[in-house]
Amino acid sequence: MKGVVFVGDRKIEMREFADPTPGPNEVVLEIKASGMCGSDLKYYRAAPGEATKSLGFAGADPVIGGHEPCGVVVAVGSNVNPKQAYLGQRAMCHHYRGCGACPHCSTGWMQLCDEGVAEVYGATGNGAHARYMKCPASTIVELPPELSFETGAAIACGTGTAWGALKRLDLTGDQTIAIFGQGPVGLSATQLAAAMGARVIALDVSPERLARAKAFGASEVINPQGTDVVAAIRQLTQGLGAHATLDASSSADARKQAVQSVRTWGKACFVGEGGTVSLDVSPDMLRRQVTLIGSWTFSTNGQAECARFVADRKIDVDSLFTHRWKLSEAEQAYQLFDKQSSGKGVFLM
Repeated sequence: MKGVVFVGDRKIEMREFADPTPGPNEVVLEIKASGMCGSDLKYYRAAPGEATKSLGFAGADPVIGGHEPCGVVVAVGSNVNPKQAYLGQRAMCHHYRGCGACPHCSTGWMQLCDEGVAEVYGATGNGAHARYMKCPASTIVELPPELSFETGAAIACGTGTAWGALKRLDLTGDQTIAIFGQGPVGLSATQLAAAMGARVIALDVSPERLARAKAFGASEVINPQGTDVVAAIRQLTQGLGAHATLDASSSADARKQAVQSVRTWGKACFVGEGGTVSLDVSPDMLRRQVTLIGSWTFSTNGQAECARFVADRKIDVDSLFTHRWKLSEAEQAYQLFDKQSSGKGVFLM
């Protein structure tokens, strides 16, 4: 089979790989939809061999990209419990492999494995930008029959990551949340928070993304350029500030504003990867009893809960995708995605 490989310097290659065969506790997914995530861009943009070093995998060979897998189980290894995975199952994959036995792995948090993450699919292990993908049966999360494979691909990372952050914030329907950055994760957070009944203030420097946020349920939108963001959010909240904020932008300014714009006893959550932030701890946090939270993706249980919520509320996650591609169009797809001015893309097999 052919798979998309990030070789660095904004270049990709279509390389030949053997069709995978499952080991004793593994399955093979026939991929139906493989989403494009902002995290892919660090591998796409990196100097050759540098991206995996940041994950502690120095010298790792190039692998098939893509960590938003959704498809159908077409092969099952020995020792696989049919309650975990079975032939013909519509499924997503939780895209990490840990030891499988520590307290984190056994509760579905493989990315927090006590022994370190053994593989991150699409980064250090073969991912979903190919016809087939092999993974442990323990990483399989069933896709509800009401949901499309495209929606499943979104939940497998971007939308699931937004869900995980909102759950960490304990967001409720009587609260106001300000969401900084309306890329795929931020827009997913806007869509999910609105479905939870919360009032959403969406922020982004892109008019196109702000318009999408409004269509996805944001009550108000703010362009931070030339705006006193903290004052604007307080003006929209009777001078109190938001109950919660979520930063999906990774911008140092946005992170600082996210902390400063919550009310007393408020919560701020950082979900955007990388970068730094500088805070004046006493006025920004201590003297207002502010809680600062970091959120890294989700567990297998959280992934399943997100899928069920989306199905039950009939949320149109498919509308996140502005571009649908064939694998043969991967070069063009990532050139466009690299501009970070459009919506989300997905490869359909």
